[in-house]
Amino acid sequence: MDIIRRKWLATIGGASAGLMLLGCDLKSPKDEEEEKAEKAGQENAGTEVTATEDLMREHGVLRRCLLVYQESVAKLRGNAAAVPPDALQKTAKLFRTFGEEYHEKQLEETHIFPAIQKAGGIAAAYIGVLNAQHQRGREITDYIISATAAPKIGSVQEFARNLEAFARMYEHHAAVEDTIIFPAWKQTMTKDQLDAISDRFEEIEHQQFGKDGYEDAVKQMADIEASLGLADLGQFTAPPPPTAPAKPKP
Repeated sequence: MDIIRRKWLATIGGASAGLMLLGCDLKSPKDEEEEKAEKAGQENAGTEVTATEDLMREHGVLRRCLLVYQESVAKLRGNAAAVPPDALQKTAKLFRTFGEEYHEKQLEETHIFPAIQKAGGIAAAYIGVLNAQHQRGREITDYIISATAAPKIGSVQEFARNLEAFARMYEHHAAVEDTIIFPAWKQTMTKDQLDAISDRFEEIEHQQFGKDGYEDAVKQMADIEASLGLADLGQFTAPPPPTAPAKPKP
């Protein structure tokens, strides 16, 4: 009986060792390179994204949505047929999933705003208005999605006014968050706590989208901009100012 037991334990031990070795073999060359670089203090800075940086780059995606709305307003008022409703609906749906359901509900309203309110101070006075603007934004997004469901947009002037109001509200909203709310929120944490919440935000992103939601949102925005002729950044370069009149000679 002891001989059988020893043989059984030896078999299990060998299998366990094999699994451990197999686990080691599963590490990719890229993982090994990143691990070596981290140990040597030469890890690429681009691989580390803090929570505050993540929030601001997400605002960058949402601002590109606002640009689509702003540029569409002038075209709608001049020639509504020049703006395909499908492109605006894709923009609104991206703002809904990435901006409202993820960035606002999962991050700001769940983690950031409560921490700011608890800390008090000047930043806390903004939270009521920011929450109200989130709700108004969702109402307008519902309207945009509904209005662009048909091949042709009805009540063009009213639709354009709503796009304009939405963009104006969120431009100011995002500016306040970037310059007041996020810095104040960062001050409520230690470095270790910031590292922990950065990891948590990454987990939430993967849970929400099943992959890198930010990279996917950037790609979607690029496709929308291309479909509307907005991909060339150079077209937004401001024209030169008028030449100042020559000063009269004394």
